[in-house]
Order: sequence, then C-alpha cells, then structure tokens
Amino acid sequence: MPTQITQTESDGRVFFRVEGEMLVDDALLLEKLAMEMRSESGSEITVDLADLDFLDSDSAPILRRLEHDHGFAIEGMEIFLQSAIDSAERNGG
Repeated sequence: MPTQITQTESDGRVFFRVEGEMLVDDALLLEKLAMEMRSESGSEITVDLADLDFLDSDSAPILRRLEHDHGFAIEGMEIFLQSAIDSAERNGG
C-alpha cells in the first residue's frame, strides 16, 4: 500500500496522519513537511502513525530525530514501531 500523508489542523496544532507503508523516502518527506509547517506557522506538530502498516529500518532513525531532536509529538505507534525506534536510538541512528 502506498504511503499517504494527510495534514489536518485542530486547536492550533497541526497533525500529519501517515497511512500505509513508510520507507526512508516517505520518512524524509514527512520530516521536510513537518519542518516547513512549523517554520511557516509556528504550530505544534503531531505525527499520527496509528494507521501505519509497515516501517522500514531506515525510517526509524528519522522518526526518532523528529521526536527527540525536533520535539514533534508522535502518536499511535504500535509496539513493533516503538521497538524499531528504540533500536535505532540504541544504535545511534
């Protein structure tokens, strides 16, 4: 299933909902979109991964960077996604 990124706004917060499969190019695009939106609007950004079916190992460090380095909130992660991000963090991704 191709990746679909949908942007919505609510109560001054911007949400990026990701559906389908996230490969490294998709994660880089998400990072670019989120960084541009925060730069333009100054809004808080939340990434919703509840409908994500697959995350490749190269995308996990990018999600980690979004959360830990850029301060974006990440919601809706299943346990296997959290494990992938934790692994990337341990490996210095």
